Amino acid sequence: MTTDTGTADGRRADGIEVKPVAGHIGAEITGVDLAGEPDDTAVAEIRAAVLRWKVVFFRGQRLDHARHVALARRFGEPVVLRRRGGASPPDVPEVETTADRLELGGRFGMDHEEWLRRRRHTLLRGWHCDHGARVDPPAATILRAETVPPYGGDTTWSNLAAAYTGLSAPVRAFVDGLRAEHRLGVGYQPRPGDDAYVRHLMDQQVATVHPLVRVHPETGERALFVNGYYVEQIRDLSRAESAAVLQMLLEQAVRPEYTVRFRWEPGSVAFWDNRSTIHLAPGDTAHLGHPRIMHRVMLAGDVPVGVDGRPSEPVTGSAPGRW
Repeated sequence: MTTDTGTADGRRADGIEVKPVAGHIGAEITGVDLAGEPDDTAVAEIRAAVLRWKVVFFRGQRLDHARHVALARRFGEPVVLRRRGGASPPDVPEVETTADRLELGGRFGMDHEEWLRRRRHTLLRGWHCDHGARVDPPAATILRAETVPPYGGDTTWSNLAAAYTGLSAPVRAFVDGLRAEHRLGVGYQPRPGDDAYVRHLMDQQVATVHPLVRVHPETGERALFVNGYYVEQIRDLSRAESAAVLQMLLEQAVRPEYTVRFRWEPGSVAFWDNRSTIHLAPGDTAHLGHPRIMHRVMLAGDVPVGVDGRPSEPVTGSAPGRW
């Protein structure tokens, strides 16, 4: 972000202030009303802050579904998913409500807790970028909080560009040339006997071979393209080698110094670059008995490109621009 019209602490002449909240990632933005149709200058400032800090936070905003979508359109084309759950607003197809996920287990004969256990059985499994198994994952996500518990429910993000830079030079050179398969349902532990979710995965599978290091299309930064949720196998390595390398890279990607954790309040908004971050949804609210209702709009993205200039290649179930 430029500093020719601002002060050393991030204040801008137009009243916008960008205050970093962690060393490598995250900034809080004040002085802008997201529901009030921010002008072009404000939009440019927010865009620059997202690129610089990877995720930015706003508090006390008054967005409804329509204003949420209108805000997203200032930064790109909102994604319209073909399938959403019953909690999402039927008349605003760009908005997805996170409470939809509570319905997923029931579709396949499981309660929500069993669903989570079978999907997240390793410590790093929950870290992900949004829709990373697609050939064109979303460029960004704008998530707003409607209802949050009195405590708990924080989200954590990690800066994948900083994580890449933090690798030693020999390891960077090694991973620059690798590619990995990202697949829906990786690591899921099937139920004994017939498992409806396994059948669903076979019928609706999405898989893509992505570069292990992607070049950001706007900043030119190199970022690790790894997460515990979708990555199945590094191509051209044995399964044992792949598992060891992925474990090392995942541990690097989520080192505490590359992360930021956000405490939600009603009216809070987080806007993150899905191309250079992974995030972890909270796992500490189920026992509280308090609702956590969030709404997200994702922005359409491009096909990732590796250090060698080669784009990602779809394996199955994913065509650019088709959601």
